[in-house]
Amino acid sequence: MPVNQLALYGLSKDLLLNVPNLGWVHREVLADLENLRAAAKQAGFQLSIFSGYRDFQRQLTIWNNKWNGLRPVLDADSKQIDTSTLSKQQKMHAILRWSALPGASRHHWGCDFDLYDPSLLKPDQSLELIPQEYAANGCQHPFALWLEQHAPQHGFFYPYHHFQGGVEFEPWHLSHWQTSSMLISQLEPQAVLSHLKAANVAGFATIEKHIDQLFNQYVTNICLPES
Repeated sequence: MPVNQLALYGLSKDLLLNVPNLGWVHREVLADLENLRAAAKQAGFQLSIFSGYRDFQRQLTIWNNKWNGLRPVLDADSKQIDTSTLSKQQKMHAILRWSALPGASRHHWGCDFDLYDPSLLKPDQSLELIPQEYAANGCQHPFALWLEQHAPQHGFFYPYHHFQGGVEFEPWHLSHWQTSSMLISQLEPQAVLSHLKAANVAGFATIEKHIDQLFNQYVTNICLPES
């Protein structure tokens, strides 16, 4: 089913509902997300969204700040990279390891969420959203174990369940399978380029030159739900 093209690229909220304590959520996802949150509460967890819907402009700001050295770019071990030592192509790939291209982010759709349990943080602790927090001995590990077991029962999966040459492993990132699979099938590389050019995105010439590779490596290259 065709969807609103502006919504597909993070430029419209027409498919979303503004929900207290959850933010902007795709209307087809809300019931499953609320059921997952209720199940988590029954199990003793406080399911919260660290980052959910992000529009095109917000993703553009993140991208531009990383490209221009105003925001840290991290390596696979969550250590900061000195991007001044990289070529433009290397810098582009380094950013895409953790941050999506504006217009091609799953967070534009209101069906992908970075989840955590704030009650598991110490009083003086802030979430960094790095894999170590969700691994054994990490503050979010009990919640991560519960999510991995129960999220699929509510229609969610991990698009970055393990690293496969594109986006890094993200144990906090859950996506609604039925909704996201429909949306990603309609995403067009050339449409993304058009929006990026209009927005004067940093590094456009490099992105344009490699757009097909970027889509294959970072956008459509996801881990599918286990059957």
